[in-house]
Amino acid sequence: MPKPFPTSARVVVIGGGVMGCSTAYHLAKAGCRDVVLLERKQLTSGTSWHSAAQVRALRSSENLTRMIQYSAELYQSLEEETGQSTGWVQTGSLSLATNEERFTHIKRQASLARLFGIEADVVSPEEAGRLWPLIRTDDLVGAVWSPEDGRVNPSDLCAALTKAARANGAQIVEDAPVTGFTVTNGRVTGVETPHGTIACETVALCAGLWSHSVAALAGISAPLHACEHFYLLTQPLEEITGHLPTLGDHDAHLYLRDDVGGLLVGSFEPNARAIGLDKLPRDFAFDLLAEDWDHFEPMLMNGIHRIPALERAEARMLLNGPESFTPDGRFLLGESPELRGFFLGCGMNSAGMASSGGAGRWLAEWILAGEPTVDVWPVDIRRFAPFHNNMRALRERAPEVLATHYVTEAPHREFETARDIRHGPLHARQAAKGAHFSQRMGWERPSFFITDGASVDMTPTFARPDFERYVAAEHAAARNDVALFDQSSYAKLRVHGPDAESVLQRLCANDMSATPGRVIYTGMLNSQGGYESDCTVFRHAADDYLIVTGTAQPVRDRDWIMRNLEDEQVTIDDVTEGTAVLALAGPKTRDLLATVSDADLSNAAFPYMSWRDIALGRWPVRAARLSYVGELGWELYMPIGFAGAVYDLLFEAGAEFGLRDAGTTAMTCLRIEKGYRAWGHDLTPETTPLEAGLGFAAKIDLNTAFIGQDALRRQRDEGLSKRLVTFTLSEREALAIGGEPILWNGGFVGQVSSAAFGHTVDRTVAIGLVQAGETTVDDMVRAGGFEIEIAGDRIAAAASFQAPYDPRGEKLRG
Repeated sequence: MPKPFPTSARVVVIGGGVMGCSTAYHLAKAGCRDVVLLERKQLTSGTSWHSAAQVRALRSSENLTRMIQYSAELYQSLEEETGQSTGWVQTGSLSLATNEERFTHIKRQASLARLFGIEADVVSPEEAGRLWPLIRTDDLVGAVWSPEDGRVNPSDLCAALTKAARANGAQIVEDAPVTGFTVTNGRVTGVETPHGTIACETVALCAGLWSHSVAALAGISAPLHACEHFYLLTQPLEEITGHLPTLGDHDAHLYLRDDVGGLLVGSFEPNARAIGLDKLPRDFAFDLLAEDWDHFEPMLMNGIHRIPALERAEARMLLNGPESFTPDGRFLLGESPELRGFFLGCGMNSAGMASSGGAGRWLAEWILAGEPTVDVWPVDIRRFAPFHNNMRALRERAPEVLATHYVTEAPHREFETARDIRHGPLHARQAAKGAHFSQRMGWERPSFFITDGASVDMTPTFARPDFERYVAAEHAAARNDVALFDQSSYAKLRVHGPDAESVLQRLCANDMSATPGRVIYTGMLNSQGGYESDCTVFRHAADDYLIVTGTAQPVRDRDWIMRNLEDEQVTIDDVTEGTAVLALAGPKTRDLLATVSDADLSNAAFPYMSWRDIALGRWPVRAARLSYVGELGWELYMPIGFAGAVYDLLFEAGAEFGLRDAGTTAMTCLRIEKGYRAWGHDLTPETTPLEAGLGFAAKIDLNTAFIGQDALRRQRDEGLSKRLVTFTLSEREALAIGGEPILWNGGFVGQVSSAAFGHTVDRTVAIGLVQAGETTVDDMVRAGGFEIEIAGDRIAAAASFQAPYDPRGEKLRG
């Protein structure tokens, strides 16, 4: 007899694909018995059932790699737990390179694999041919063999997950589409279906390509869009007698493997196509889209080039199924900042089978703990703002995300679609002066300026880029003369009200009781002492502060503050759009400003980390004495209506001082050369101020308590097991970009978090977190013996807790 339709639950999971099944499994496994999973049709009937089901562990960050490693372990252990096979087969994977850029890319992946304890070997074209006897090898440069990768059967996997979830008390309900939600006081309180409403505390939206429309029922954003995804299945070939490794011919946009004696040939083709849900039947389940051989033909030709036997294989079917993609190619995870209790786990970008075991665990842990248990920033829903949910922009971007699924991780790659969403007040002037723009949180920001009108090759490369000469000139201007950086896109949150000081004293690690007129450098920490944000804070008045944080962080940082408010009288406003920020930096900055302002800019009258209201020509600005590039500098805050005139005034006066526009690329080089940390790279929720060498910005010994204070005190008493270290590479031509393994005396001890070429020291400079072993990190640094591994090559590096460059006459960070 079927169970009655549930009327209440602690957690309602929406979606019966692999992500929903994994989330329900992990919730129930963790002891949350009151879990209901709702599926609109039947389990796996949307996207999961037709997945190619590859599980390839290596990703660009440690946590994402560990997530997929856990997926693989889970998929192998579920049969013992449930008696239900998942179809796991450990076939390994083979990644091919047909050019040097791709070979560098996969060698970098192999280096990371070894750092994370994953077996990966660089092999010759001949060895690749022995591992995959059917492939053509005469055009290969090399390959990487990863023997631990595998595949699953999607339906069997979901059956095992739901069997275990039921055994732990979860209820699975099919044919139960969601029609709406109930919301009370800004929190989701129920899920509406044709069978009735389920009262609940929490919702986990894992509805795949339907997640955007289901989220809209609750009035929240889920920025994803469906695209057509193709793969060919052939009849058996006599040459295939068993399992073969999953083959990645990514220069040809292909993945290939055996399938019941034949071949599966899948693609992420350059001419990808979006598809709207309005094009799908309302009862779409275990359905496919129309075959399109003309569309797939170029990929078929690529497949025949790589596997000549494919030309005589008989086609079984050309599968065309919809899959969802997000604006940046990473999935959506976490609690929506727009509605409390509403979590998302969707937009898997054709990597759902590999990701969902670990991602479902992360989502379940976040729901139960009330906060992430690991650093999930690369996939955190709060990296997007509501404007990212625009359907027209998503429809433009999603096909490009699919088409670039297999691009290399060479730096400075930018999406070309859904651009020009947000312009700063200087955009037209910058464009006229040759700015090359990159996009961040929708903002078009100058990366560098092509000042001579020359044609520049913007092809992403692991080698020195064609535009390096412009970055070097901007770098030199900041070090020797004066440079202007447009920081208008930086997030600016105004915190004001009677309890503003007490709120920020609790949320910030530094002492926020400074008198108005001061700028405070601080972090906002979690209970473990890790960085939730790294920011500068202006105290404008006794009850009025301005937090300035990274361009990508306004949604996340505002959400962090809001969720940690108690019964306090305070208001948080995002004032980013209304305030322009022009930053001047360089040894001649004071001289330049003196020509356009009567203000006293001396050290005595205008000390470091202070702000004053001054006039520049006819325009009032709020000037703050600080710099993110390691030189004498002022940040100039003003209404956006003043920005163009002030910019023109500065350049009219600045010629004699060598004033030059500078972009974000030079700023990155400058800040790394000075050893400055960046949140999301060097500072993360798993990194503390003490580990980062920023203990001076944490009031550990003050009686005023703050979140993370107890953790910092314990860490100080127990000693540090890891520390951020700055490295200067010994070889000028060695170019690190971030993510490289760090070795000490031949053993892996950490990973580079930031790296760039330091044009002042004429070497690559890197920052990375080093893990202590049998000795302390301090002793390791004193002893030397560090190397950075770049695409398999180990480069000697000088290690220090000090920056390799220290500017003249400017005291930094207090």
